[in-house]
Order: sequence, then C-alpha cells, then structure tokens
Amino acid sequence: MAADTPPAARTGAAVRGLTVLYDAQCSLCTFLRDWLVKQPQLVPLEMVPAGSEEARRRFPGLDHGATLDEITVVGDAGQVYRGGAAWTVTLWALREHRGLAHRLSTPSGARLARGAVLAAAKWRGGQWGGRAYRRGDGWSYDPSWGWAYNPPGCADGTCAAP
Repeated sequence: MAADTPPAARTGAAVRGLTVLYDAQCSLCTFLRDWLVKQPQLVPLEMVPAGSEEARRRFPGLDHGATLDEITVVGDAGQVYRGGAAWTVTLWALREHRGLAHRLSTPSGARLARGAVLAAAKWRGGQWGGRAYRRGDGWSYDPSWGWAYNPPGCADGTCAAP
C-alpha cells in the first residue's frame, strides 16, 4: 500500500473491488482500460477517468492532479495504490494474471513493475523526443497497425502547425 493510504485502510481489510483511475485523453491509457475490462476478473475493476468530476466526487481526499501523472488504483476499503503497486494490484484482480502479480509483489518484481511504470510515464510525457500522444491531438492506436495520426479537422480553414 502507498504511504498515503488512509489509516483505516491499513487494517488489512479484504479488497472486494478496485477503481482504476486512467487518463481518458491518453491513447495508451484507454487501450489498457479497454483491455482490462475484457479480462476475466476475480476482483471487479471499475474504470473512472482520472481528474473527472466522478473521480473528485468519489475520492475527495486524493490529489487529482497526481492521478493524471501516475496510475492510481483505489480499493473499496480506501486503499490507495500508485505506480508499480497500482499495476500489480490491477493484475492481481485478473484471473489469468494473478500469478504474475504475485511475482511482481516480490522485491525484484517490484523493481520490474516500477520500471514498466517509468517507461510508460516517459512515453506519455514525451521525454523520448516528443509529447504524449493524446487522442485530442489526433493520435490513435490500433493493436494490429500501431500508431496513426489523423490531424484534427480545421473547421475555419486554418490549421495549427504540428
């Protein structure tokens, strides 16, 4: 559990449901959201856009700006997971990936999970030579074809340079 987990949630309460806060403007995030909802779940996952009114209403104590920067998962007893721990608990909720989650919960597995989160954050943040590919910018991802760019329409006849 993250250090910012509320004291009441540190009692070891069973997790019966998880809410995954995802960036609805991020193509990678929405691709993963779509993948997650198709997986057989041992623990129900609910997807809520990070920073949305719904997220703010449900979790008023969270730093909602931070939820857009790093994956955040909230347990039904108030547990808050961020980064690698969030990926691990999300995989733990999936029937076919629980074994992998247990391996990622070891010290060496946690380093691997954290590395995956950092790689995704660098990709999203554009630290590898560009900005994050966001749907609103015209980017989309198709698993069979990869990334595609379709610039937003120019209603007034002028288009901003990329």
